[in-house]
Amino acid sequence: MERISLNEGGWQSRLVGEIDGEALEAIRNFATVEEAVVNEEKSQDGEMVTDLYFYHYKDVLQDTPRIAELAGIPPENTAYHHELLALYLVRDPQDTAPRLLFPLFLLIVALASFSLVIIIHNSFAVSMNARIHQFGIFSSIGATPKQIRTCLLQEAASLCALPLFVGSLLGVAGGMGLILLTNVLLRDAVQGRHESSPGYHPLILAATLLVAVATIWLSAWLPARKLSRLTPLEAIKNTGELQLRRRKSSPILSLLFGVEGELAGNALKAQRKALRTASLSLLFSFMAFTMMQCFFSLTAISTRETYFERYQNVWDIYATLKDTQVESFPETEELQGLAGVESAIVYQRAAARRLITEAQISEEMKSFGGFSQAPGQYVTQVQDGWMVNAPLVILDDNSFLAYCEQVGAAPRLDGAVVMNQIRDVTNPDFRHPVYCPYLKKDSLGEAPVSVLRQSGSEDVTAEVAVLAYTEQVPALREEYATLDYYELVHFIPASLWREIGGQLGGTNEEVCICVLGREGAALEELNALQAQIHAIVSKNHAAESENRIQEYDSNNTMFQGMMAVFGGFCVLLALIGMGNVFSNTLGFVRQRKREFARYMSVGLTPTSLRKMFCIEALVLAGRPILITLPLAVAAVGAMLKLSYVDAGEFLAQAPLVPIAVFMLAIVACVALAYSLAWRSIRKISLAEVLRDDTML
Repeated sequence: MERISLNEGGWQSRLVGEIDGEALEAIRNFATVEEAVVNEEKSQDGEMVTDLYFYHYKDVLQDTPRIAELAGIPPENTAYHHELLALYLVRDPQDTAPRLLFPLFLLIVALASFSLVIIIHNSFAVSMNARIHQFGIFSSIGATPKQIRTCLLQEAASLCALPLFVGSLLGVAGGMGLILLTNVLLRDAVQGRHESSPGYHPLILAATLLVAVATIWLSAWLPARKLSRLTPLEAIKNTGELQLRRRKSSPILSLLFGVEGELAGNALKAQRKALRTASLSLLFSFMAFTMMQCFFSLTAISTRETYFERYQNVWDIYATLKDTQVESFPETEELQGLAGVESAIVYQRAAARRLITEAQISEEMKSFGGFSQAPGQYVTQVQDGWMVNAPLVILDDNSFLAYCEQVGAAPRLDGAVVMNQIRDVTNPDFRHPVYCPYLKKDSLGEAPVSVLRQSGSEDVTAEVAVLAYTEQVPALREEYATLDYYELVHFIPASLWREIGGQLGGTNEEVCICVLGREGAALEELNALQAQIHAIVSKNHAAESENRIQEYDSNNTMFQGMMAVFGGFCVLLALIGMGNVFSNTLGFVRQRKREFARYMSVGLTPTSLRKMFCIEALVLAGRPILITLPLAVAAVGAMLKLSYVDAGEFLAQAPLVPIAVFMLAIVACVALAYSLAWRSIRKISLAEVLRDDTML
C-alpha cells in the first residue's frame, strides 16, 4: 500500500473534467468523502483532474458515480485506483486483472491462525485429561469445581504469560528484521526500489496481546469446565487408557490390512482428540504449502509468458524521462548510433478522441455486438455515431519511417498509421485473444483522413492523413490492453506532433526510450549499454532505466523470497504437528503397553502388533496427503481456468519436487515417531503388564 501510494498516489477514485468551485465544495461536503483534491500534475491543457479520498473504501464504487453526476462529469471520465482498492478487497467488475496474491496471503494466514487456535485448545485438553486421576483425588478431599477450574486457569496463565509476552516482542523484532533483510537483499537487485520502513503501532501490539489472552483463556476454560464437572468417583477410577465409547468398524483398513487394520483404526479413533492437533497441523501445513507452490508456479509461468518472453525481442533497456517532450529531445540519433544497439525508439503518449460512424464499423466487430457492450466511461454515443478514445503514440521520426516500411506504407512524416484491430470481447480468454478489424477497409476512402479531437473538449479538432490501417505494431513495450476499451491507437511522428500538439495537447509527462540490444547479449553487456544510455540522457533530464535480464533475475529473486517466507510458515505448522505426534506416541507408551498386552493375551504376535503400529503411522501421515491432493487439484484447475494457462503447460513446470519432498518429510517424521515408540513397547512381558496396578 505504501509503495502504490508513493508511486501512483493514494487517491481512490478520480474525476476528469472541469468542476467549478461550488460543485467542488459540494463534493467535499459529501458524507462519505474525506477529501477532494485538484491534481495539478495531472491537470493540463484545460483538463481538470480531481482526486477523491473516502473515509471507507467500501463506499468508493457506490458513491463515485453519484459524485460524478453531482459535478456534471460523464461516467466515462471517472477512474478508479484498482490496484490500491484490491488491497482493501474492493473489486470493480470492470477490473479484469486477477489480483490473487493478497487474497492468497489472507487465505494462508486464516488457515494458519485457525490451526493454531485449535492447537492451543487441544494442547490444554490433552494435558488436563492426562491428570483426571489427580483432580479426582483433590475433589474427594473437598476441592470444589470452581477451585479446580481456577487452579487450571491459573496454571494456564502462569504457563503462557512469559511465552506470550516474549513471543510477541520476538514477533515484532522478527517482522522488523525481515523487512530490513528484504531491503538489504533487494537493494542491489531492484534499482530505484523504495525501501520499506519497519514499524509496529502500539495499538496493534495491544490488540494482538488481547486476542492471544482471550484465545488462551477460552482454550483452557473449555477443558477445565468439562474436567471440573466430573464426580470424584468418575475421576479416581479413570485409568488413563484411551478407549472408544462405541466400537466402530474401519471397513477400508480392514479390507486392506485385515484384523490389524481394524485394530489400528479403533486405536486411532480412541486417540482422535489427542492427535487432533497433529492431524490439523499436518493437514493445514501441507495444504498451504501445496497451494502456495502451485500459485507461485502459475504466477511465474504467467509473468514469464505475458511479459518477459513476449517482449524478449522488443526491448533490453527501457528508460523514462521526466518532464520532457519527444519532439524536443535532441539525443535520439546519438542513442540510435550506439554500438550494440539494434533499435532504439523514443516515444511519448498522448490522449485524443475520434468519432466512429455505424458505416465504418467492420462486420466482424458487428458480429460480437459492436459498441453495445462497451463501458460508458470509454465509449460515448453521440448523434452521428460513437466517440471513442484514440490514444496517440508519438514516435521519433526515424522510428516512424522504419515503422511505415514495416507495414508497407509510404515513408512520410505528415500522417498517421492507425492500428485497425480490436479484441473479440465475447471471448474471455485474455491469454489467447481473438482479434478482428476495427474499421471496414472499403469505408476508409482513397485518401483517408482521421479527425482527432481534444480529450475533454471535442470541439477542438485536428485533421491527420492516414498513411495505413494495419494490425502490426512497432516494437514497443506496450500492452495495448486499452484495446479492450474500444480504443483506436494512432501512431504519429514527432514532426507531425509539432504541428498538431498545440491543438490536441494531453501528452503524458514522460518520454520513453525502448532499446533492443544485439541478439544474445549477456547481462554484463546490457549493464554496460544501460550505463551508456543513462549517462547520455541524464545530462539534461531526470531519467530512470530498466534492464530486462536484470529485471527478470530480480523478479525471480522476489518470487523465491516470498516462497521462502510462506514456506517457512508452512514448515512451522508442520513442525508443530510433528511435535504433537512425537508427544503422543512417546507419552502414551505405558497405556499402549497395557493395550498391546491385552491383544497378546488373545493371540496376537509381536509381528502383528508392529504391523498395527505401521498402519497407524501410515494413516496419520497419509490422511493430510489424501485430503489435500484432490483439493489442490480442484484449486489448481480453478486457477488454470481463471488464468487461461494450459494444463499441460502447467504440468510440465509443476512444483512436484518440493511438494513431494514436503510430503516425504511428513511421512518420515511420523514413521520416526512411531519407530521410537515401538522400540519402547516391543519388549512386553504379558504377566508383568497385566498385574501392574500403576497402569490403572
